[in-house]
Amino acid sequence: MESASPTNEIDSLGRTAATTIAVARIGIGLGAFVLTRPALGVLGFDRPDGRSVALARLAGGRDVALGMHALAVRDDRARLREASAIATAVDAGDMIAFGAALVRRDGIDRTAVKNIPITVAAVVAGTWVTARLGSP
Repeated sequence: MESASPTNEIDSLGRTAATTIAVARIGIGLGAFVLTRPALGVLGFDRPDGRSVALARLAGGRDVALGMHALAVRDDRARLREASAIATAVDAGDMIAFGAALVRRDGIDRTAVKNIPITVAAVVAGTWVTARLGSP
């Protein structure tokens, strides 16, 4: 029986964290896609219009795809690390978008303030997982 290559050996804690994040991302994405208006309400969007609903569904689909990809590559350390890095970059983009909305006073201050800590936590967790998966 051959042992796993040291360059592709997966840190079990990193793999578990990446898998947990992927499953959560799929759940959140499905919620945003299927239960769009209630999900937007939880995120602080009081009266979402059709444009907000469409964008939320796009983001929901994105999150489902990112989560499914991470689950599909969960047994390959390098690919799981890459999937985690990409998802972290997406979360960082969300964080920047909410930060910019707050700085520019785009009328969603309460929503931005509510979501910035969530996106910061996602970026921190994703960065930790990506770094953890970088070492065999």
